[in-house]
Amino acid sequence: MNLSSLAFSNLRRRKSRLVFLVAGLVVGIATVVTLLSLQRALTVDAQNNLESYGANIVVSPRSNDLSLTYGGVALGGVALGPHDLRMSDVARIWRIPNRRNVSIVAPELLGVTRVRGQEVLLMGVKPDQEFKLKKWWSIDGRAIQEPDELVAGSAAARRLSLVMGEPVEVGGWSLTLVGIIRETGSQDDNLLLTDLAVAQATLRKPGKATMVEVAALCSNCPIEKMVGQISGVFPGAKVSAVQQVVAGRMHALEQFRSFGLVLAGVVIAIEALVVFITVMGSVTERTREIGVFRAVGFRRNHVVGLILIEALATSALAGVLAYLAGIAVTAALVPFLARGPVAVGWELPLLGVAVALSLVVGGLASLYPALRASRLDPTEALRAL
Repeated sequence: MNLSSLAFSNLRRRKSRLVFLVAGLVVGIATVVTLLSLQRALTVDAQNNLESYGANIVVSPRSNDLSLTYGGVALGGVALGPHDLRMSDVARIWRIPNRRNVSIVAPELLGVTRVRGQEVLLMGVKPDQEFKLKKWWSIDGRAIQEPDELVAGSAAARRLSLVMGEPVEVGGWSLTLVGIIRETGSQDDNLLLTDLAVAQATLRKPGKATMVEVAALCSNCPIEKMVGQISGVFPGAKVSAVQQVVAGRMHALEQFRSFGLVLAGVVIAIEALVVFITVMGSVTERTREIGVFRAVGFRRNHVVGLILIEALATSALAGVLAYLAGIAVTAALVPFLARGPVAVGWELPLLGVAVALSLVVGGLASLYPALRASRLDPTEALRAL
């Protein structure tokens, strides 16, 4: 009988201790697997939904003199005509070298007009792009679908006494109010939004846009390079990267990862102590057995090998079970933590990490008890028979 068969025979004879040791390892390693797989799933979710944070590149006219502002664009007493962007240039954004990273291009025309005797900030938009970009807008009613429709910010609707479904005269156009944006606490609350073509006619700026918001958010988008490429399209405009929200989201995920690693380290240290105490107790209980082995010719390295084979076999089993448990817990938590659907798959590298970590913890925690067992005096052990 070799050491391996003897070790597995000992494990079968001591099933209760085997279960206790496996359970201790599974709890710790499963925690690590859960933290790692959950962090990966949330990172994928953030990357998949980055465009929901809005634009991260803004093209705006260069102007520092005007007091009425929206999104960094100043409006008011000074005419913006010479600074307006041309829609023909806006279309060229889709032809930059990194066009594959562009997901949304939302041109906006801003200007002041009079509605019901009051000055109001009018924004002309491409509805299919604007409302896709501003996913945080919560609208009572619906978004613009036809050129003769209007959406108002909450503050503008109150100030102008607008009623859903009623016509509103804007610059000679009769527009039907189809939606009111719920309060956002931003300048959006004071806007009237209409189709870009209608706003261009109302403000007498055909083929023009005041600013362009570009969503090019993904995990590996070269934002600064894209800013340079878009600057070439608009040489007289200011092209800025707005990355604070994305950076904040990624920073939060990095903090979660760091916290997870610290927590995993604490859990692993505790489980290593549990393994150490369990194996030491097993060695103490098996003093007579080890004495017999030494008496029949087992060397010290044989005893060490026997204890470590038992510990490593148990650790390998625990690593596989911990991986399965960790993936199951992650799959249960992701729907509550992710913003969208994220697939939690079976990752062989993570399985390897779980088994390897379990082997390292189990092996190191069992090493001293194994060495202690090998130093037992067979004569003293046999006297206890």
